[in-house]
Amino acid sequence: MKRFHLLGLAVITTLLVSVAASAAEPNLQRLDPPGFQRGTEIEVVLRGDRIADAEEVMFYEPGVTMKSLEKVDAKQAKVVLNVAPDCRLGQHALRLRTASGISDVNLFYVGALPEVNEKEPNNDFKEPQPIEMGTTVNGVVQNEDVDYFVVEAKKGQRISAELAGLRLGLTFFDPYLAILNEQRFELAKSDDEPLLFQDCVCSLIAPEDGKYIVQVRESSYGGNGNCVYRLSVGSFPRPLGIYPTGGKPGEEIDVTWLGDASGIQTAKVKLPETPGEFLYYPEDEYGIAPSPNRLFVSDLPTTVEVEPNANREQATPMAGPGMASGVIGEKGDEDYFKFPAKKDQEYDIRVYAREEIRSYLDPVVNVFQGSDGKHIQGNDDSNGNIDSYLRIKAPEDGDLVIRVRDHLNSGSPLNVYCVEVTQRTPSLTVEVPEVRQYVARTVSIPQGNTMAVLLSARRENFGGDLNFSFEDLPEGVEVTTFPMPANTNVLPVLLTAKPDAKLDGKLVDVIARPTNEDQKIEGHVKQRSMLVRGQNNRDMWGHNAKRLAVAVTEKVPFKLEIVQPKVPIVRDGSMQLKVIVTRDEGFDGEIRIRLLNDPPGIGASRSIKIEKGQNEALIPMTANGGAQVGTHKICVLGTAGYKAGSVEVATPFVDLVVEDRLVDFAFNKAAVEQGQETKVIVGLSPKRDFPGEATVQLLGLPAGTTAEPIKVTKDAEEAVFDVKVAKDAKDGKHASIVARITVTQNEEPIIQTNGNIELRIDKPLPPKVAAAAPPKAEAKKEAPKPAPEKPLTRLEQLRLAKEQGN
Repeated sequence: MKRFHLLGLAVITTLLVSVAASAAEPNLQRLDPPGFQRGTEIEVVLRGDRIADAEEVMFYEPGVTMKSLEKVDAKQAKVVLNVAPDCRLGQHALRLRTASGISDVNLFYVGALPEVNEKEPNNDFKEPQPIEMGTTVNGVVQNEDVDYFVVEAKKGQRISAELAGLRLGLTFFDPYLAILNEQRFELAKSDDEPLLFQDCVCSLIAPEDGKYIVQVRESSYGGNGNCVYRLSVGSFPRPLGIYPTGGKPGEEIDVTWLGDASGIQTAKVKLPETPGEFLYYPEDEYGIAPSPNRLFVSDLPTTVEVEPNANREQATPMAGPGMASGVIGEKGDEDYFKFPAKKDQEYDIRVYAREEIRSYLDPVVNVFQGSDGKHIQGNDDSNGNIDSYLRIKAPEDGDLVIRVRDHLNSGSPLNVYCVEVTQRTPSLTVEVPEVRQYVARTVSIPQGNTMAVLLSARRENFGGDLNFSFEDLPEGVEVTTFPMPANTNVLPVLLTAKPDAKLDGKLVDVIARPTNEDQKIEGHVKQRSMLVRGQNNRDMWGHNAKRLAVAVTEKVPFKLEIVQPKVPIVRDGSMQLKVIVTRDEGFDGEIRIRLLNDPPGIGASRSIKIEKGQNEALIPMTANGGAQVGTHKICVLGTAGYKAGSVEVATPFVDLVVEDRLVDFAFNKAAVEQGQETKVIVGLSPKRDFPGEATVQLLGLPAGTTAEPIKVTKDAEEAVFDVKVAKDAKDGKHASIVARITVTQNEEPIIQTNGNIELRIDKPLPPKVAAAAPPKAEAKKEAPKPAPEKPLTRLEQLRLAKEQGN
């Protein structure tokens, strides 16, 4: 497990969990010193955890060899290394192999200068540590620490100081570097230098004879025991840019050094015969730069911009496909190039600058039609990369015009860049997926046992099956592999060590090639080790390996195997995968088991254990409705505590056959009252023949509800269940009921489960109440006899007589 710098309790907790999970692996944390002078022999102290059984240091590049190794204790070992006189300068990588595993990558630097160690106290400007010009200092910045070193120089002498801090890959170290005179005036300073990523370089011409003080600190006055640095001070050249940016394989080109304190200089550079990135170390009579400038070596035709080319009419012609070098030298500068294109042809256009050649330029690229200047497409940052990339389809025959500028329209002689135009070409890369996040995968194979690794392939602009080969495996190791189908990009691989295989380790070249021999494509491993991570897990520094670390380790006390299933798993089906363990006498520990990888559409539990003292366990597996039909190779990994940590082994492969469903179910809704019975009918449409009878049952019935399984044949069109509902069964809609069909074949079950049967349980209606008798009709009462008329008074009689008389 490598180191990183993050803030927050949650992150610290995650780190502790991860470390516990990797307990079996040796944990190499740092090297003292972190670098060496070439052409020397040096004792190096290896510090870490679980390294008591250290066996060998494995180097990714030639030039450094281990002469001897002394085991000190579980946290320390000493090695004597021989560094060849012609060892490549700069960053190198190693791993420590022990009898039980392989460590993560550690970085070290090889330099050309004699080396000394920082001597404390040296944090007083008035009493700096004296060093000679042409020296590399190995030091450390503690919290609030400031280190001072003093050199003597003559007037006109170049003083170059370069520091490697973050690039040592130990922690998130942001160093600051300055050169001061004796009066404490700052003559040069550097924080983040694009050429050196987050590290520093200062260079100046001494204005007078005298002493010059070099200051080293953390940029915000922080620091800790992991803020280790290598400070190189001398008269060596230190250009910050090279122009042009490359050429053809084997070609000798004239280049210009940009940004060196001595001014612009030219040099001849012989390019290697192999295309790709070329690390160029500028050198003159005063020395050689500690870190490289980057050039491109390409088979493509190369062009250098011709000024003026600040508009479409003045565009510098280039080939397409082809490469062109340029400089955005002044504020507001824009460079134009043109190349002939064919209608509907696709072109990839890249601008290499800050990310690839460590230029000061933050590029923006735009493409226009040459005929009328119509804008086609543009790009600033591509997929998190500060450099620019776009893919275009030519809208017509004729020139396409490329414009390059700086994101902020700034300009500088150090704003060099390379424009590359290519057509879509096939490419292939092999990757090794992480088992634990941020920990690059290694393969440790116990003697007489098996280990498995998952490979992935990234095909671009082609398809087809792939074959894999492993070059230079440890003696006694055999690999089991098979073609990777065109419709997948992952492949499990088994590596088995013979019982008498000697403890050994190799950095193995894993090569992928199309099975179609007419496709002349090769892919090799590209494995990133993230050694320093910043906030939000940003990759701040790491290592790209081109080979896979493989080792034979000491025997462990158990072996695993899978019992080959005799039946397929079907879509929407399930299976119990039996894993058995063979234990050595005296070992009865718990073993955690899981599939190396799940075939497409297959899910398997990752929390199964073979319990202490037991010899087998079942891994539940399910197949979804789209599981990939076919035969898949599967294996199981098992991890157990052993000695001071844990060990992991794999089973041999078995075949997992995935087939289509047994039947298609059709579901109907049903309703019933509490305490009653109903029929639930499940439609059956057989997808395949099966012998004898199958059992169909309902699962997920609500409490208080039962239905007996029924038998059906392959010709059955429905399964009818008598569902009995208790009086106290919960009322309401129940939609989680599923149907399962089981067919027994070769004495093992084939199981398919589908669901979404809805059963509605109603409460019974209340009992009917007897109707009340209608009320009796009341006897009609006789109308009351009218009351006798009241006799009229004499006055009333006279009035009435008078009215009648009228």
